[in-house]
Amino acid sequence: MQIRLEWSYHLLKRKQTYFMKSEWMSVEESLALVADLEKTGRLKEVVFLDQEDSTWTKKELLRFLKQLESEPHNVKAYVDGGYDLSSKKAGIGIAIYFQQNHKSWRVRFNDQLELLQDNNEAEYAALYRLIQQLETIGMHHQPITVYMDSMVVVNQASGEWPCLEDHYIRWLNRIDELARVLGLTLQYELIDRNANKEADQLATQALKGVEIESKIERA
Repeated sequence: MQIRLEWSYHLLKRKQTYFMKSEWMSVEESLALVADLEKTGRLKEVVFLDQEDSTWTKKELLRFLKQLESEPHNVKAYVDGGYDLSSKKAGIGIAIYFQQNHKSWRVRFNDQLELLQDNNEAEYAALYRLIQQLETIGMHHQPITVYMDSMVVVNQASGEWPCLEDHYIRWLNRIDELARVLGLTLQYELIDRNANKEADQLATQALKGVEIESKIERA
């Protein structure tokens, strides 16, 4: 979750009070900034705002951080889909990195799918399966950074490009609805194919009939 601060600040030896606003930052950074401002003794009032424009108190954010320790957070996911024209089969590959209980984890899995029409639809199917997996892991009400190498899917899913294809629109609606129910904010990042090798390899192995599913603790 990202937080923006709005606060009133009273200048020393003056009667003027200024209204100030911060950029977006992590919960930890926002609490550290407020603690620093409080040391001056000139902080009049502060409001914590999240990306949904909901307000938080300092006590609520501290409680949120305590809960977060036992829940999956700081999530990054790499997603890829491949399509074989001759067999009309698709392969999807997903790698999820997150923290939980002061430990770092990686979940990897792939799958072979049928009844899809093209490579972009395979990418959309992979994205939807990612969100289903996030629900299984127990992730909710937080931002998720999704890395993909499909320019079409990243731009359409983020709303930068219009989506006119009916079979893509169906996937987009399912993706947006499940993300909404889970309270997930999807932040899409377009990356080079070489930077997405892990998910690409998983998708390729799925097309070859090699199933992979694992969860490991990372050092």
